[in-house]
Amino acid sequence: MPESAEQPSVPEPAVEPAVTAGEPAASAVDPTEIARAVAVEMADLPEQVGDFVDTVDMGDHVTDFRFVCGIKGYEGWQWSVTLYHDEEAGRWTVNESSLIPTDAALRPPAWVPWKDRLEPTDLSVTDSIGTDPQDPRIEEGFRKTEETSSEVGSADESDAADDATADADATDAVSDAAGEGGVGAEKAVDEGDEDGSTTSEEDVDDAVTEFDLSRRHVLSQLGRSQTAKRWYEGPHGPKSLSTKTADGNICANCGFFIQLKGELNVLFGVCANKWSPDDGRVVSVDHGCGEHSEINPPEPTHLWVQSKPAYDDLHIDVVAQAPREERDQVELIERLRESGIRVAKGVIVLRSQL
Repeated sequence: MPESAEQPSVPEPAVEPAVTAGEPAASAVDPTEIARAVAVEMADLPEQVGDFVDTVDMGDHVTDFRFVCGIKGYEGWQWSVTLYHDEEAGRWTVNESSLIPTDAALRPPAWVPWKDRLEPTDLSVTDSIGTDPQDPRIEEGFRKTEETSSEVGSADESDAADDATADADATDAVSDAAGEGGVGAEKAVDEGDEDGSTTSEEDVDDAVTEFDLSRRHVLSQLGRSQTAKRWYEGPHGPKSLSTKTADGNICANCGFFIQLKGELNVLFGVCANKWSPDDGRVVSVDHGCGEHSEINPPEPTHLWVQSKPAYDDLHIDVVAQAPREERDQVELIERLRESGIRVAKGVIVLRSQL
């Protein structure tokens, strides 16, 4: 082999540019394009995915990519594609994708729980929803507590001391009155002792008995306030149509008005007139109807007023006579009468006899 022959040249290997830590490689995939590809795959048509909007850093290497939604009827919505960035592997993975409404999106009303949107008029007589134990409209009724033996002993000693002091004061008062020559004063003191005064405990017992406060639960102040507002603004209050047509006859001065007890008796009562549309219902004192006890009944009148008959003498009604089976016989009898032949009633004349 001649020495002058040239040796084939070996190409030198290409040297890739060094990539410093923290800088993406030149060939790295754009995560925005990955997110767009996912959104296009989820959409029915590619044009339903619009321009890129923004990214939202959700922490822990998770990023949310937003794109304009071009679906008809979804104006103001955005495509949301969530990607996770694995820094060690240097790749992006898809977490989820969905449609997200913005403030400009047309959205349905906020969800209201069934019990909150239920109205009293929605219930029938066979329905029951119960009462929440924490219902603010009710509170616990009156409970009389019993005193312990130590409390009773101390109370007895205190009462005995008070009685002794009261007796001493009464004796002094009697002696003073007697010293002034007041036999009548001594008698007045004795009458005062006999009459006595009602204690606070007896007052409480009377109130509990009168208003039946010993029930397990009674209406609270809030419950009474809401009830009064609902009744007063309802169809049996002063703004009803019957009140406007009652001509000033209100329930407060009606004999069929039965007043309630407690705080509600100031404004409400029950109607007891069977002819009233409010019979058996709670009405306000300034409600009214046409069946007030002070309204006099109307004067009796005839059920039917007979008018004079009217005659029309200017017109003649021509009525066509309907055909009859015996028409021929009637005409025959009329011709016989015209000829001077009398035909008795009930006689049947045949043409063959003529």
